[in-house]
Amino acid sequence: MGKIRASAWLPAALLAALCTSAGAVPAKSGNAADVDPRIGTGGDGHTFPGATVPFGMIQLSPDTAMPDFKHAYKWAAGYQYGDSSILGFSHTHFSGSGHSDLGDVLVMPIAGDVRLEPGDPAKPGSGYRSGFSHDSERVEAGYYAVTLSEYGVRAELTAGRRVGWHRYTYPAGKPAHVLLDLRPSIYDYPGKVLWSNLRVHEDGTITGCRQTRGWAPGRELCFAMRFSQPMTSRQILNRETNVSYKGFKGPGNQAEDSDAQQGRALVGVFDFGALKKPLEVKVAISPVSEANAVANLDSDGKGWDFDARRAEARKAWDDVLSVVDIDAPKAQRTSFYTSLYHAMLSPTLSMDVNGEYRGPDNNVHRAEGFDFHSTWSLWDVYRAQQPLMVLLQPDRSVHFIKSLIAAREASPFGILPVWAYQGLETWCMIGYHAVPVIADAYIKGIRGFDADAAMKAMVASATYAPYGGLGDYMKLGYVPIDKEPEGASKTLEYAYDDWSIAQMAKAMGKDDVAQAFGKRATNWRNAYDEKTGFMRARKTDGSFREPFDPDAAGYGSDYTEGNAWQYSWYVPQDVAGLIGAMGGDQAFTAKLDSVFDAKVDKSHFAHVEDITGLIGWYAHGNEPSHHLAYLYDYAGAAWKTQARLKQIMDSQYAPRPDGLAGNDDLGQMSAWYVFTALGFYPVTPASDEYAIGRPFVKRAALHLANGKTFTVTAAPLDDAHPYVGSVTLNGKPLDRVFLRHGEILAGGELHFTMQAQPGKAWGVSEGSRPASTSSYKR
Repeated sequence: MGKIRASAWLPAALLAALCTSAGAVPAKSGNAADVDPRIGTGGDGHTFPGATVPFGMIQLSPDTAMPDFKHAYKWAAGYQYGDSSILGFSHTHFSGSGHSDLGDVLVMPIAGDVRLEPGDPAKPGSGYRSGFSHDSERVEAGYYAVTLSEYGVRAELTAGRRVGWHRYTYPAGKPAHVLLDLRPSIYDYPGKVLWSNLRVHEDGTITGCRQTRGWAPGRELCFAMRFSQPMTSRQILNRETNVSYKGFKGPGNQAEDSDAQQGRALVGVFDFGALKKPLEVKVAISPVSEANAVANLDSDGKGWDFDARRAEARKAWDDVLSVVDIDAPKAQRTSFYTSLYHAMLSPTLSMDVNGEYRGPDNNVHRAEGFDFHSTWSLWDVYRAQQPLMVLLQPDRSVHFIKSLIAAREASPFGILPVWAYQGLETWCMIGYHAVPVIADAYIKGIRGFDADAAMKAMVASATYAPYGGLGDYMKLGYVPIDKEPEGASKTLEYAYDDWSIAQMAKAMGKDDVAQAFGKRATNWRNAYDEKTGFMRARKTDGSFREPFDPDAAGYGSDYTEGNAWQYSWYVPQDVAGLIGAMGGDQAFTAKLDSVFDAKVDKSHFAHVEDITGLIGWYAHGNEPSHHLAYLYDYAGAAWKTQARLKQIMDSQYAPRPDGLAGNDDLGQMSAWYVFTALGFYPVTPASDEYAIGRPFVKRAALHLANGKTFTVTAAPLDDAHPYVGSVTLNGKPLDRVFLRHGEILAGGELHFTMQAQPGKAWGVSEGSRPASTSSYKR
């Protein structure tokens, strides 16, 4: 193996050559050319820069750090733009989550001498990790490349639905190795790896599995790996008991060059000698078994043509991003198409080629007639990301809903997912928000799934008493804070979810269900305190908890990742009722203004990581605030919605690595941007209405699945004309501040005439405002 070296020096000419990708570069002809996956990789965006395809099973990306679980928040996607070294390339990642896990099957190409431990990022040469420069990175939709400065290796990554493809160009004359480490994870909990196995088959295929206790306890993931060139030698090591690379004796005195090992700290080193051409590596994963991983590799990973696979990934992105064409400056195109890209990463495929997947019972099931998807951050994505898919990807929505129903049928508790990935449940966050995902799709005309089974699942989730204080909620009409934390938030979110059940039940002709859940939808009133004007948590005896501080946020308070200023507006199903409770239009808009205009010390939320992107009390970096700017529409002050939206768009999004104000949360932050740029937003999913804001692109053409095109235009659109003067739909004046889903599907043109001054007469009458379950008369 040679001697350990601390660093590598590359002549400028060689570095320049390595930074130029081998093979053909896909033509930049489609909308994918405007995607920059680096957006959100800095700050708290928690996105990853690596290679994937739309909703794909593989997210092949560099990991710059895998810290212990107490410090893992900023590395939830494995990569932080500010880091200067790369640990390796792993095959599974969350995009924008507020919690970390995954980072499975970590691979690192090494030239020269091999170190077996990752090493200290602050001490170059202390382990196998390598320094890198952003100047050497190439980051595109479906492709990532970087030069590892420690080794002089040019690493290129691309992906298919179930297979990750690597191409490593090693410096001439240096021994080439690939290190496979089954120890690291992006949630490095003590004892994280419960067990793993690794074996080399006669044909050179490498397979293995590992079981971890992370965010989803007992998660098992298997893989299969092949190389384009034969190995010259190999080692499989259990580092739990061995500290040297050569001459070790493992558990049970396994031979040094064993074909297989089991244990909790497995590392494989695969040697190839000095190579004359790039080494390609392909890796398939499976949540079920090694045999399925091999089958996935055989099916989805045929041949050795990295450039062809890269071109396929690029085409997959061009195809899905072609659903919207916009006319906008380059920087704005980058923000828009990167947002649309991020919104189309999850939920991810979690099913093998034979239809098998792992369910929440941790057993193996088989999908019939649909692709099973998981990675459901439902507290986030029901608000805008899933409604965006209903609008732009309705065929995929059928697969998503069938996946939710299948997960419920496999659940030991008989309920829909809450926050699930790779089929397993984490129980993170609150609400039963798979319910509005299904209801929104049904109300907007999505069919192709068993609506009766869906309704059964929705009702089961809403009546499962042990979950989150639901038993008391059903008895008292609210979640008592003396029995359940965050009672105000839970009461409000349950009431909205109940409303969405009522809407779908009504549309299905199930009047008894609609009536029962329609009544439950009014439970928001039990959280409203007329004396203080805020939503608050009650105790079992009916009294509000004291003392009350509307500024208090976080676990232990009345609220989930928020405070009274942020949560007191969460009645999307009955904004008119909330306006009436708060004293009418003027009082409502004045209090809403006070949210945005407040002088707030940001250190107030230092203990709540997710509350970011502050404009006064408004926190765009977290989901409970996402609908607030649109609420002025409901109070006859649409011009204020327009002004607030510009304030948010200008301050919370930018086409740079730290360009997201908070966690992208599986595409929700990005979906908000896409909808808002188009000029409308789904304040109340499971309604067929969108609240109209104002567009931020001069022209956007939505090429819909039914063959129609819906176009949004605006003129003059510039900073000097931030307000809507008038709106026409298909040439006719539109006097209301909402748009119906069916009007979009019918095709046509929505045109905005913009002006310098607020248009205070538009959308003032009750009939021009978006619908609510109750009405408020001025």
